[in-house]
Amino acid sequence: MKVLVLCGPESSGKSWLAGEIQAHFGGVLVGEYVRHFMEREQRDTCYADIPSIARGQLDWEDQGRAQAPQLLILDTHLLSNILWSRALFQDCPAWLEQTLAARHYDLHLLLRPEGVEWIGDGLRCQPQLEERQAFFDDSLAWLQRHRQSVQIIEGDWAQRSAVVLQAVQRLLDGKQPHCPTEC
Repeated sequence: MKVLVLCGPESSGKSWLAGEIQAHFGGVLVGEYVRHFMEREQRDTCYADIPSIARGQLDWEDQGRAQAPQLLILDTHLLSNILWSRALFQDCPAWLEQTLAARHYDLHLLLRPEGVEWIGDGLRCQPQLEERQAFFDDSLAWLQRHRQSVQIIEGDWAQRSAVVLQAVQRLLDGKQPHCPTEC
């Protein structure tokens, strides 16, 4: 089983690309639990919600892993929970980072915020490019610090789709990711 993670700032194409990958290659797609949580609760999250949201994301991921597909596609993982917790509440439960660091992921596709338009959906809250760029930078720093396999995805929607599909094909073929800038 290859485990692929799409990560990066909001409105950079993670969910759309996850669907494109599944449509092209099959596999099991695990969505973003926090969206489910916020739609169910009908309120903004608070710091006390972070452990529940993280456990929900882990449960969904573990359900996907239990199916043992050739390709497991994660629309996000705990890194998003960690960074949002720090951004919104200036704190994060320590166990989140420890748990994330202990898990295996074959490739992270980290999406840049530039090149695509921010689209509000009622749940997103970072319309300013500078905010999304900071989230991208924090994501990249964490992935590099923890020596995770990462490929940066940029460009317009068509360019992102083409590069992502090539990256996933390489992953499934057992080849190292092509990381032209940072890996």
